[in-house]
Amino acid sequence: MPFTPFHFGPALLTGVLLFPFIDLVAIMVSSVILDIEPFLVLFLRLQAPLHGLSHTYLVATIVAILTAGVLWLLRTPITDIASMFGVTQEPSKQGIFLACLFGTYSHVLMDSFIYAEMNPFFPIVGNPFLGLVAVAVIYQFCLYSGIVGFLLYFIRFYIIGKRPGSDVVDPFQ
Repeated sequence: MPFTPFHFGPALLTGVLLFPFIDLVAIMVSSVILDIEPFLVLFLRLQAPLHGLSHTYLVATIVAILTAGVLWLLRTPITDIASMFGVTQEPSKQGIFLACLFGTYSHVLMDSFIYAEMNPFFPIVGNPFLGLVAVAVIYQFCLYSGIVGFLLYFIRFYIIGKRPGSDVVDPFQ
């Protein structure tokens, strides 16, 4: 996606729906981290494909593993920051890793429908997903899932609350 925040929509919706089984912060971070490559290509004016190696399942797997490791090491300060946004979650290695895999893989998949220069199954050259779903549908999916994800997030973490003493039952549990 040329505008990385679109990837937050499906990540937020999935993270809220699968909370507490996968880590909400990890899925949000991993859903956009692959766009460091296009950012660098644009910013540094590199003569390279905008969606190159980072937009392959092979590299997405490596990035997911590395991101999960970093997020695991930083889990204490991340948990403190997340709690300021109403998210109280005890991170687990499995939850962080699954979230990172989902975030990076969904990023590659969504971009695969749009960008001809991608080779998602590198070292195999070609993009079998290109054009299977209209670009507008991908953008609408990202936008609408972001809206629904934010509404569910707001309901779950601010209206229902996960705070001690809350007598409201969380229907998501």
